[in-house]
Amino acid sequence: MTWDVFSLIGTAAFAISGAIVAMEEDFDMFGVYILGMVTAFGGGAVRNVFIGVPVSVLWGQELFFTVASILIVIIFFFSGYLLKTWNRWGSYFDAVGLAAFAIQGALMAVELEMSLFAVVAAAVLTGAGGGVIRDLLAGRQPLVFKSDIYAVWAALAGVIVGFDTYIHDAALYILLVVTAALRMLSIKFHWQLPQRSLLPK
Repeated sequence: MTWDVFSLIGTAAFAISGAIVAMEEDFDMFGVYILGMVTAFGGGAVRNVFIGVPVSVLWGQELFFTVASILIVIIFFFSGYLLKTWNRWGSYFDAVGLAAFAIQGALMAVELEMSLFAVVAAAVLTGAGGGVIRDLLAGRQPLVFKSDIYAVWAALAGVIVGFDTYIHDAALYILLVVTAALRMLSIKFHWQLPQRSLLPK
């Protein structure tokens, strides 16, 4: 049940995020739908390949596909306000999607009794994978590579889940809120990892 809840939260948040990015880039209705769906399910597909779960498993998630489709349509037709405030609301949806999918991916790896490294990798791939695919298809530099701290928060959530430090499902929801909040704070205060450039300045 908990896994399904995190899947639903992540799917909804990333479907909205992908649709808004597509509309910012002036995609047509079909393009908005495709980018929203790819953002919502791309990370899970990449994770499944990595941990050896058939990608076809995704096609059995009819409820999530339905939810994503409905949200994308709503965003497309009622986006006048949202598009003007992407830096605030779009970033919030992205942060929630990152946190929910990171925990969901880690839980799947734990269920398969994989190593801590694999759990963390699954968390990062699931949490950040959809966003990377979204940004690449939109012609943008992926946030995970050069922006305020992004995938580190997914990795941290993966470590916590991987160590099996939680006792009740409530702790996972607290972890969701904390992970999303850390991502939002990194945007607000421009927290960044050290960077090194080989190009002369």
